[in-house]
Amino acid sequence: MTEHTSNPAENAIVVTDLTKRYGRMVALDAVNLTVPNNTMFALLGPNGAGKTTLIHILCTILRADGGQAFLAGSDIARQPLQARQNIGVVFQEPSLDDRLTAYENLDFHGRVYNVKAADRKQGIDELLALVELEDWRHAVVRTFSSGMKRRLEIARALLHKPRILFLDEPTVGLDAQSRAGIWSYLDTLRKQRDLTVVVTTHYIEEVENCDQVSIIDHGKIIADGSPSQLKHAHGKETARVTPRDPETATAITAKFGIVQTSKDGSLIIDASAPGFADAFLGEFGSRIKQVSFDVPSLESVFLTLTGRELRDRGADEHEKRGAAGRRGRRS
Repeated sequence: MTEHTSNPAENAIVVTDLTKRYGRMVALDAVNLTVPNNTMFALLGPNGAGKTTLIHILCTILRADGGQAFLAGSDIARQPLQARQNIGVVFQEPSLDDRLTAYENLDFHGRVYNVKAADRKQGIDELLALVELEDWRHAVVRTFSSGMKRRLEIARALLHKPRILFLDEPTVGLDAQSRAGIWSYLDTLRKQRDLTVVVTTHYIEEVENCDQVSIIDHGKIIADGSPSQLKHAHGKETARVTPRDPETATAITAKFGIVQTSKDGSLIIDASAPGFADAFLGEFGSRIKQVSFDVPSLESVFLTLTGRELRDRGADEHEKRGAAGRRGRRS
């Protein structure tokens, strides 16, 4: 794993032995994590891994049962208000008031955070320009596309100038062009504002350019490092095979074993052994519909470590119910 100093004052996020339980289920099991300042950080995990619980604790929505967490030097348990001032949050579910205009949504957020009028106006102008919504500043949000709404949510989360931006599945449901645009805005923001960005996503290819990636499973961080470090340490060359019939699938599994059965029914096989391609095609070439070979990637790292594909949703029902209940009581 990547080594970082754990001094809270020198890092954006420092988590030590963080624990959370839902009844008998352990959602977080003594998690330790350090995210340096001005880092593009991605947290990946399969369904029910504890990813959403960890994010909600760091955003002060949930309380941990044990351990400590610091955001920009503030202890989230002892200094929650100070911690909240240092973070901006964009949740997966839309949270804009679609009866208001883009400007009114941003202005209201600035007033909640006690941003001075002059700073509020300047910040709104700058952020609307950055996310290319200045021509829609007085348009009612219900007329916006999904991509426009997500860009406005990012602008809103940054209006009070937080040091850390949390984004939970920021590009889910968006087309490829909108997704690429979101990542471009985030990269620009980070360079301009010395901002730490923490993102969860089920589009694993989107985190290839992140500085640091942590993979969580069964409530524990099981791997941590840059994408290249993770691929070097855990990645494997794999073959994705589609058998012609169940008998062939059974024979392939018995012969080579499988890393994972994909959602489309194909088998993902460890193909890192010397001469694998020739041996496999020589024996099964006429009995398969198609085969493709993949070099080590973050997807192969994820499969190797968790035995699962990255799911579309990052939280199990325990996590979602717990977070929703606490948000309801706060509103």
